[in-house]
Amino acid sequence: MLEKAEKAKPKKSFQMPHTFVILLIIILAAVLLTWIIPSGKYERYDNGSGIKVVNADNFSYVESTSVNPLSIPFTIVKSFVDNADLIFVVLFSGGAIYMLTSAGALQALVAKVARKYSQRVEIFVPLLMLVFALICTTQAVNTFIGFAPIMVMLSLSLGLDSIVGVGIILLGGAIGFSTGTLNVSTTLVAQKIAGLPPYSGIAYRWVCFVVFYIITCFWLVRYAKKVQKDPTLSPMYDLDQQSEFKKANLDDFGHMDVRKSLSIAALIVALGIIVYGCINLNWSFSEQSAVFLVLAVVIGILAGFSANKICTEFLAGCKKMLGAGFIIGMARSIGAILTAGGITDTIVHSLTTMLSGLPPALLSVGMLFANTLINVVLTSGSGQAAAVMPIMAPLSDLLNVTRQTSILTFNFGDGFCNYILPTSTALMGILSAGNVPYDRWMKFMWKLFLVWFAAGSVLVVIAQMINYGPM
Repeated sequence: MLEKAEKAKPKKSFQMPHTFVILLIIILAAVLLTWIIPSGKYERYDNGSGIKVVNADNFSYVESTSVNPLSIPFTIVKSFVDNADLIFVVLFSGGAIYMLTSAGALQALVAKVARKYSQRVEIFVPLLMLVFALICTTQAVNTFIGFAPIMVMLSLSLGLDSIVGVGIILLGGAIGFSTGTLNVSTTLVAQKIAGLPPYSGIAYRWVCFVVFYIITCFWLVRYAKKVQKDPTLSPMYDLDQQSEFKKANLDDFGHMDVRKSLSIAALIVALGIIVYGCINLNWSFSEQSAVFLVLAVVIGILAGFSANKICTEFLAGCKKMLGAGFIIGMARSIGAILTAGGITDTIVHSLTTMLSGLPPALLSVGMLFANTLINVVLTSGSGQAAAVMPIMAPLSDLLNVTRQTSILTFNFGDGFCNYILPTSTALMGILSAGNVPYDRWMKFMWKLFLVWFAAGSVLVVIAQMINYGPM
């Protein structure tokens, strides 16, 4: 009887560890490595742009400075303190964007586009993708998990399928997030670590945005037209016939009015002010946080919210970004530990020896591939930036790859991989909300990911060839 009872026990399925658990494991591993890897040091000097870079011809081993495991809590706390300005800009930007969705402005904008172009798939799909792509230049895609049912309803009502519905959010968001044009939690984190001016190199990142946008629009529009012509070709055909989202009414999503139009305009103006301030006025994260704080209040006033509601909604938005803030603080301690142990330069020296065997044109592709692999276990963009850039920045100096190019390889490697990984919160959250099984999504997605990787490889090679620099 006992044996039967033991056999009857259901097997526990594997659960991916929480991001904080993964980071703690990496922190412990970093401490262990300071006891194993010999300490080393490169000589550093200021280049013509005033950025400290390493001298490839001057590496030497130095006295070991292994890190005491008991110092881990203090190192983590110090990392939070040292990166408080960055954490605040992440929190405040989340509060401002959440205020926009609470005002119903984004939902109404999506519905307006759907009403006007519902019979023109080649216009409808790219326009809505552009909305999510532009907003995700500053926000993570998981911000829009709640939009998945809305987009699936719209898609089904137009004779398309659920994959088009979730794809508009996921693929549009992927373009905005992964090209890193304005992203505070990835690009700005990476640039701060690399010693580059905030938002520098933005022109080429916009070029990358346009390239990926054109490729992805073509891919999704072609698929949408195929499904519209023959619905049985959709991997979701059987499930969509029984979907609870088939009864859609665009009026449920609200209409654009003066208040909502002004809220969207306020967002555009605020982003323009931030970019101008960072490029021309040498703004830091403190000024950016202030702009997002003002933006949240302005949107709340434009929406007609009371003072109490503005406070409530702003805090709710900040709360949604709290996890990202904690991830930045914890992940930054990894670099601090490697530096304290004196092994960062030793690791860079070893990686340089490995990658130097690649043809010069493929060095940036090798860095892109490395970042993509790292993202498999560390899917947090801010966490990966904080963990890898202390190594990638000096590595790029030694390989004669510009630091701006190394940030681009990080952006692409961290971003696009998230739309095939079952450990991605954004992917699984939106698929779940839209009732799209992961295996059905992958039937549509796997080829596009390969196209993305190929396009990214070409773009980082071009960046290296044009000596993609700080501004």
